Amino acid sequence: MRKGIASNFNAFKVEHEDGALMGPWNPWLHEPGIGKAIWDLTLAMTANATLPDNVRQIAILVVGARYDAAYELYAHVAVAEKEGMSEERLAALVADLKPTDLSKDENVAFDFAYALSRGGTLPEPLYRLAVKTFGQHGTNELIYLVGLYALVSTTLNGYNVPVPERE
Repeated sequence: MRKGIASNFNAFKVEHEDGALMGPWNPWLHEPGIGKAIWDLTLAMTANATLPDNVRQIAILVVGARYDAAYELYAHVAVAEKEGMSEERLAALVADLKPTDLSKDENVAFDFAYALSRGGTLPEPLYRLAVKTFGQHGTNELIYLVGLYALVSTTLNGYNVPVPERE
């Protein structure tokens, strides 16, 4: 897990000074069978990603904001900043608001993640728009991405995972 974290998640702090893992990984180690399954899903979602990174980060930040998952927001703000996302856009996303400067694809990703993460059935017109925008495979990926980060956010909130100070 450490090797995968080091190679896939390097835009934000993932270890304490003493080497203990931060984020959702440490709680996952408490239940190795379940933690490994979640880790494997995380790796599969990363390795097999077909959606553009900006679309993925918008969906992830929407979920983190909807769950008010502090470490999730900390980590993916760092990733989005590294990818060049503007401060104005990030400020809106972490405030659980829709940014005003989204492209068509980003707009669909925001609406999709926002609707799906509030609970209930995804509205049919939004589902059809996602299929038209991202194709069936991309829409499937977006559903699984929202689900994965809902699980990550729930883990973070359930264990009250602290956020490291920004450097």
